[in-house]
Parts: sequence; C-alpha cells; structure tokens
Amino acid sequence: MKLPNCGTVEYQIAQKRANKARLLLHACCGPCSAGVLDAIANFFDITIYFYNPNILPKEEFIRRLEALKTVISHFDGVKLIVPEQDCSIFIARAKGMESLPEGGARCNLCFEMRLDATAEYLAAHRDEYDFFATTLTVSPHKNAQLINEIGKQCAAKYQVEYLSSDFKKHDGFLRSTILSKQFGIYRQNYCGCHMGV
Repeated sequence: MKLPNCGTVEYQIAQKRANKARLLLHACCGPCSAGVLDAIANFFDITIYFYNPNILPKEEFIRRLEALKTVISHFDGVKLIVPEQDCSIFIARAKGMESLPEGGARCNLCFEMRLDATAEYLAAHRDEYDFFATTLTVSPHKNAQLINEIGKQCAAKYQVEYLSSDFKKHDGFLRSTILSKQFGIYRQNYCGCHMGV
C-alpha cells in the first residue's frame, strides 16, 4: 500500500488487515510532527517517541515538547512517550565536532543516536509495535536518503522493521508550516544542538 503525501514510502501492511499497523514514530519537534501526522495518522496506530537529548538548552527542550503536545491533541488516538533525556550523552559523543556546520558529521551522529534509541525501544516492546519511522525526513534541511540508511542500519542491529520515508515530498514540509501556524505552535529556528548556529 502506498500512502499519500509520503514521497516514496511504500508500507507492506497487507498482512495486518485486521488492525492498523502499530507505528513507533520518532519525533524531532511539533512542527515536523504536524505535517507527518497529517499525512499518515489515518493509516497507523501511532505512538510518538520524543527522544532528543541533542536539544539544548533544557528550556528549549521543554518548549518543543509543549508544542508537540499541542500538535498531538489535534490527532485522535496518537500517544506520546517521552523517555529520560540526558544531554551529556550527546555532548560527549559530539566532542570535537562543536564547530562543524549543520548537515555534517555531527548531524549524522545525532541521527544515529536518536534512531538507535528508537529501534532499541521497539526491540524491547516488540509486542506493542510493528515498525518505526522518523519525522526528520520532513525537513528540507535534512538528507532523507542518509536518514533512511541510518534507520535501516539501526533496524538491522535490533532486528526490527524501519519504514523509509521522505515526508517533505508532495508538499509535506509546506503542510507542516501551514498546520503549525493553524495550531499556533512554537517553530524553532535551529535544529537542536545549537553548536553549529
């Protein structure tokens, strides 16, 4: 089944006809989640996994979490998991990369850290979820192909299933900006770690 507004995403869910497939969706923020949920909420039983220890400072993390909660309130049945965030893990892993611009090696490390944690959570809760994916690919500033490669590697590591996507396609990013304004939510002006800003 090919879902609308999801770029090249093709989901193999025919064998799960009795119920919606259960998706663990890593979310980076409310604005990105708005566009993605708008595209896929009718097709999946979705649980948002808000794991982003790269978002600094703590006040910014809280502000983005509140925006995400507002977005979720507009989509029936979407659940939210907010695992413990330890920014020291990201800071330690990014040591020596502080001066790199956004889009470089530090970002790749950050994608891997967040998708690995999502895949690990799914592996520990196999009876609750069928797949995982990420809202990261809705951003025009992110390399969807790279993110999908990392997602597949993490999936293989934990022997779970990852759904490749390019949510920015078919006006996915535009839709996320429209909905963010409609919902009146905070839209950040940097990715998260602010090291490259």
